[in-house]
Amino acid sequence: MSRPSCLAVCAALILTACGESSAFAQPREIFGSNGTIEPARGIWHSAEYGWILEIDADGITRWQDTPAGCYATAQDGPTLMSQVEYRYITPLGSDRAKFEYLPSDGNTVFERLGALPETCGAQDLSGRRATFDVFTSIFERHYAFFERRGVDWQARVAEARARLSDDMSDADVFALLASLIEPLGDSHTKLIAEFDGERHRAQYGLGTTLPMIAGGIGETPWLVGLIDQTVGEVLDPGARHIGNDRVITGMIDGRVGYIQIFTMGGFTDTQTPGTPEWAAAELAALDTMLDEALTGFADADAVILDLSNNRGGYDAVTRAIASRFTDTPFTGYTVRTDWSGEPDAVYRIEPHDGPRYTGPVYVLTSDVTVSAGEITTMMLRQLPNVTQAGTATRGAFSTPLAKPLPNGWYVELANEIFADAEGVVHEGRGLEPEVALDVFAGDDPVGSHGRAVQALAEHALTHLD
Repeated sequence: MSRPSCLAVCAALILTACGESSAFAQPREIFGSNGTIEPARGIWHSAEYGWILEIDADGITRWQDTPAGCYATAQDGPTLMSQVEYRYITPLGSDRAKFEYLPSDGNTVFERLGALPETCGAQDLSGRRATFDVFTSIFERHYAFFERRGVDWQARVAEARARLSDDMSDADVFALLASLIEPLGDSHTKLIAEFDGERHRAQYGLGTTLPMIAGGIGETPWLVGLIDQTVGEVLDPGARHIGNDRVITGMIDGRVGYIQIFTMGGFTDTQTPGTPEWAAAELAALDTMLDEALTGFADADAVILDLSNNRGGYDAVTRAIASRFTDTPFTGYTVRTDWSGEPDAVYRIEPHDGPRYTGPVYVLTSDVTVSAGEITTMMLRQLPNVTQAGTATRGAFSTPLAKPLPNGWYVELANEIFADAEGVVHEGRGLEPEVALDVFAGDDPVGSHGRAVQALAEHALTHLD
């Protein structure tokens, strides 16, 4: 599976995961891992993702292949997920190839077609009913969690179709489509549209903390308060706020190491987002930070990895973090798109060859912890030296599948099934902690975090072997 969020989230976010941002650098050719131009021109089809790539001298045209029709779309949508495009190809034979956004970053397999299907561009799909049919058929084909989230999709579509009419306003059509995704309660599923001179967004399942913050203190004051409190009050003098403001490191009472990571990426702004140079710079910046922090934690009695406000990011970052807390290789997670099929990818974690910490580790989580933050937690809690604390994570692991609609609107949905080494899928349920702590209390969402960190440090010290 290819995971565009490894590009999408890192470049520009601390306030929202998979947010809206400016476009990435777009490639005009597809390259092999050695940097040479590969003979990728032609028509390529991925049934798993409903994409057809038409590659010629001018670059890539992406077609959306849906049961309701096939149409071309621009790769410059309203979210970061919709702005990345393939750069690398690994041939798997004469008519099959793996396409990736960055080297060794995914497993999206395409089949070569002799020609563009006749259905592509054959009809205007931008009308009310055609857009409805495209929207609903995309979910029918690709959304992986109807049963997990308790939604009878076909019944809901039939009810919504009965209310659809050609004279509905844009606002009414938007509300109708939004009503279909609302019961999913999936924060990796969203609908975005522009009409009446404004942008409209439907996204649900954001947990309890973020809506509480939005309706109260506000997210920027909340984050500033959390950072000031952590660096100035909870941690010992000398605590550092580093990594392009994405990471906090320090000690608690000289005995417990502390690392808080807000996003799995975005650690540097020295390279153009979406380029191989940018990906290398991200991992290099992470390595430098972890080398310094874990070297300083060599004599610590325990370490707290605080992911309670982690909004997701680059999958390679999650695996790099996991490699720092084990002495033995282990299976981190698997990914597939078919519940009955074998994993499309199995990710093994090898111990890092630099500084590591394999003493007691506590991963602090909340319902803000999502996506790559959850993947990191899922991997680490499989290790015997790691304990999860706090509250349950959000339960949204899958990479959002980006699908522009034929009327110019845009939808994302969850189509990838992430599982731990035992095959357990936590999508829609989240990861429950072993040590319960109220991380973001409604009456004091800043102070409660500091108290939770201090309580966890005390717990760690009283539970030493």
